[in-house]
Amino acid sequence: MKNVHDSNFSPCIEVFSKRLKHIRASHGISQKKLGILAGIDEFVASTRINRYETGKHEADMETVARIAHALNIPRAYFYADDDNLAELILQFYKNENL
Repeated sequence: MKNVHDSNFSPCIEVFSKRLKHIRASHGISQKKLGILAGIDEFVASTRINRYETGKHEADMETVARIAHALNIPRAYFYADDDNLAELILQFYKNENL
């Protein structure tokens, strides 16, 4: 987990944070539940997901993969900087996984 205030700040963090918050809310699950489903320790699950959603920390690729798996969505969704593209990615993934 990277602190976004480090010199290695990723410009994707804002998009990732926005997408994570939106998709979690659309699935109707809490930050804690998502964290637990993604394999994060239950005692810090809510805090970790909150920090990812607020952009205070950046999830590593392994964590992103676990979150995507828990939500049954492709990792690419988190990095689509256009809302329409993000929705197309979700639709394509759903159609491919029928």
